Amino acid sequence: MINTDSMKTRRTVRSYSERPVDEDLLHSLLETAFRASNTGNMQAYSVIITRDPQRKQLLAPCHFNQPQVTQAPVVLTFCADFNRFSKWCEQRKATPGFNNLQAFTYAAIDTIIVAQAFCTAAEENGLGICYLGTTTYNASQISDVLGLPGLVVPVTTVTLGYPKETDTTPLPDRLPLQAIIHEEVYQDYSALNIDQFFSLKESLLENRRFVEINAKDTLAQVFTDIRYTKKDNVYFSKAWMEALRQQGYLD
Repeated sequence: MINTDSMKTRRTVRSYSERPVDEDLLHSLLETAFRASNTGNMQAYSVIITRDPQRKQLLAPCHFNQPQVTQAPVVLTFCADFNRFSKWCEQRKATPGFNNLQAFTYAAIDTIIVAQAFCTAAEENGLGICYLGTTTYNASQISDVLGLPGLVVPVTTVTLGYPKETDTTPLPDRLPLQAIIHEEVYQDYSALNIDQFFSLKESLLENRRFVEINAKDTLAQVFTDIRYTKKDNVYFSKAWMEALRQQGYLD
């Protein structure tokens, strides 16, 4: 029987101790992650390691000044990168065709696979991580701060360090297995299914408090009206498309 206890009990870490992350350990974890599967074995990704406090200060506004950006010992920006592979092609008398949405898509998928492989390895070694979903919101600004050339696009960011203290808070809720898996073909959800699958999430004290303090009727309204509004999604969609255009993946 496989042992998945550490994965089932993991928590996102946003508060880090001052203990530094050893460079050899960091490089070993990254080297391990780079063994992950990827399209055509092209490894169309790069990782920018940020330790310098001043550089982290420049990155912070790109991530809406989330405190872990400046407090974590290490910030890693995982980038889709067809710059390196395209240059190799050109230097070997081959004509690269990776400046398009399809190439970016599989580079981005491979980048996420590597990022998750790294995070799993890091947590297995006692480190804590936090994904920053804000990376695609402000990809253009992040590209400027990190000096990213064409065909290099930040896809996700991970803060890394040793947890400041042992986290005793309850594990974050997750939907039941039956809500997510579909045998053979997609089985669409009935109203009863939705009520059943989201009942635990809606019943949690923390989530009921979110509803109350935001003066909403349902938890779903907290997501649609406060946290992930259509207005914001449309705005950042345009910013994301502009970032892809700026970095050479869109005409």
